[in-house]
Amino acid sequence: MVNPPRRPTNPMEAAEAAFKPIKKPAVPVRASSAAPNVRELVSIGIDRAVLDHFQEDGPGWQDRINEVLRQAIVKKPTTAESERSDGD
Repeated sequence: MVNPPRRPTNPMEAAEAAFKPIKKPAVPVRASSAAPNVRELVSIGIDRAVLDHFQEDGPGWQDRINEVLRQAIVKKPTTAESERSDGD
C-alpha cells in the first residue's frame, strides 16, 4: 500500500512554493556555421508587394531574394569610405 504524500505543515509556504516562478535554463547561443555559403532556415516578415515581385517569375524566388541581399552586402560602403564621402 502506497501512502499519499503528506501535506506541508505550513499552508503559506505551500502556496508560495506552488506559485514560485520556474527558472527556465537560458537558450544556448548558436554559433554561426563554420562552413561558408551554408544556408540557414529563418522566418522573416516581407511586404506582400516584395514577395509578389520575387514570386512572379516562379520557383527559385527565395534564391532571388538571397542574391539581392548578397549584392546589397557587397555594395555596402566601408566605414572609411562613408567618412570620406561625408566630408565632401
